[in-house]
Amino acid sequence: MAFAASLGVIMAFAAGKRQYHRPPEFVGGAWVGSDTMIGRNTVTDVRPVVECGRWPAKSAVGETVPITATVFREGHDAVAADVVVTAPDGTKQPFNRMRKLPDVGMTDRWTADVRVDREGVWTFAVEAWSDPIGTWRHDAEIKVPLGQDVDLVCETGARLHERAAKAAPKASRPAILKAVEALRDADRSPEDRIAPALDRDLVAVVDTHPVRELVTTSETYELYVERERARFSAWYELFPRSEGASLDPPRSGTFTTAAKRLPAIAAMGFDVVYLPPIHPIGTAYRKGRNNTLTPEPGDPGSPWAIGAAEGGHDAIHPDLGTIEDFDAFVAAARDNGLEVALDLALQCSPDHPWVTEHPEWFTVRVDGSIAYAENPPKKYQDIYPLNFDTDYVGIRAAVKAVVDHWIDHGVRIFRVDNPHTKPVAFWEWLIAEVRKDHPDVVWLAEAFTKPPMMHMLAKVGFTQSYTYFTWRNERWELEEYLTELSTETVDFLRPNFFVNTPDILHAYLQYGGPPAFHIRAVLAATMSPSWGVYSGYELYEHVAVKPGSEEYLNSEKYQYRPRDWDAAERTGNTLAPLLTKLNATRRAHPALRQLRNLRWHDADNDQIIAFSKRDNDDCVLVVVNLDPHSVREATVHVDVAALGLDPDETYTVHDELSGNTWVWGERNYVRLDPFVQPAHVFVVRRTAG
Repeated sequence: MAFAASLGVIMAFAAGKRQYHRPPEFVGGAWVGSDTMIGRNTVTDVRPVVECGRWPAKSAVGETVPITATVFREGHDAVAADVVVTAPDGTKQPFNRMRKLPDVGMTDRWTADVRVDREGVWTFAVEAWSDPIGTWRHDAEIKVPLGQDVDLVCETGARLHERAAKAAPKASRPAILKAVEALRDADRSPEDRIAPALDRDLVAVVDTHPVRELVTTSETYELYVERERARFSAWYELFPRSEGASLDPPRSGTFTTAAKRLPAIAAMGFDVVYLPPIHPIGTAYRKGRNNTLTPEPGDPGSPWAIGAAEGGHDAIHPDLGTIEDFDAFVAAARDNGLEVALDLALQCSPDHPWVTEHPEWFTVRVDGSIAYAENPPKKYQDIYPLNFDTDYVGIRAAVKAVVDHWIDHGVRIFRVDNPHTKPVAFWEWLIAEVRKDHPDVVWLAEAFTKPPMMHMLAKVGFTQSYTYFTWRNERWELEEYLTELSTETVDFLRPNFFVNTPDILHAYLQYGGPPAFHIRAVLAATMSPSWGVYSGYELYEHVAVKPGSEEYLNSEKYQYRPRDWDAAERTGNTLAPLLTKLNATRRAHPALRQLRNLRWHDADNDQIIAFSKRDNDDCVLVVVNLDPHSVREATVHVDVAALGLDPDETYTVHDELSGNTWVWGERNYVRLDPFVQPAHVFVVRRTAG
């Protein structure tokens, strides 16, 4: 009975992609493990790996990626490890020696930092190997001072270093061979014989070209490296129809009038201008102001009710202009250092051409009517969702054609509306298909939904994702959530911290006054490499349609919203100067372009949050008062090691927001007045001398 069961397991696995039992093999002087068995040395839990390698981990040009693994072997002999990294063109990176992490809990974790400098699919594998010279050093430092086996230890060391000399560059060989001579010089004292081989400089030379035995290689994993915009970006959401618009009489703005706003957006340091849908809007069941079902003459309707007699997803709303006007807007954005992101909302108004041309693409209810979008108790009578199960091949081909159309007109960034309401398999297919010809396209998922769906969308290819940041306002919430984003999901999900959206006006902003806007902007811009604001944020727009709602009063989703930017600048009633400083600081400091490098620092006031980011010698320390209503004081306990400093070392902190500089140490007093300056964004520098 047991034999039959075992045979069944073996046969089942043999029939699939993997065999259940395949022992490691000794090939060419190295031990090569299989995908199911342990090699001669043990390599396990390699990271970053997504779903056991089903999808590549993510990175972007210029990013430092820590490669980690658990590495060990039997007994007490020394073991070491390397990372073998191969670039997209097949060239291998220089030697990447792994270092053992502090052995808290004896975890045997090793790491190496890999810097990726070009786009494409990289691969990496971990090689574990026995380190005979490392074993010898350990034994020599113990035995020789005790007078144990001195001649045997020295001769063993001499032979190992002779092997090392053969592998080393010519310039390094004389120093190694001098150590060999000393090991064999019986006229020296035992300590003097081993001293040259244990010299720090010689150890560094030998370890750069080590003697490796019993090499065991892990599986090979992929790392997909995208352009920097995929990782680091500052978004500004703009409704073109509001720029240059009039309310009395109702008149839409155009791409031409909206282009006049681009220099101001660029001056604030944003690099992406995101446009909600720019397509014709249906008239059937059109929503009026504040989402009413009774529109007034001149009400423009919701841009997300896509499609009318003038066309569908590949058409321009005639009020905005022509396709040539759109091309001119894209060119103007480019001239201002901005990229245009376009909304991709896969839904139709009842007037969309697809409704008559392909009625089978929609869900028909038992009464014969087409089902409109619902999120009970909310109803969206002006929107018909696509039903991918009725004609999957036809729908995906139509969507691909839409995406290709806008790519042909200069769009390389798509903000995808509610991707969690469409099949994940569809997104995996679409993104992969587009990537074949346009690997530079960036995809932002607007999926405010359960974590498993958000995570899966990121794994199958979405470049960035909206997050729960808007609803994380307490210190413990922020620390818990950012720890998750910077450690648990960092290999596949890139957050984009929008401080507000046309759909989300959090109570914190409704009742926190200008300090709340200041605080949330600082947090978003420094915590996440990508962040964004919806137009009007800099004017402190904060009135909700009703108490308890996160919808704006007179929402721009349903009406024109012209703003007097010149008056705001004249009166100083604008947050634009702060946004400009934040974006300038982000661009000047590589540390703020990373997510994995986030480190927390303690403050003895729960309303004060402190964190830092470091990239080599660049280090930024941020301290924020989370209370928009009150002055808060605290002692900040800085983990100086996280700043790259020595214990008890003093250093200067220069505040990029105020221009002030202080000398800090491990314990530091702060007082933050939300009405004057609720946050410090410090650049950390070692104290001279």
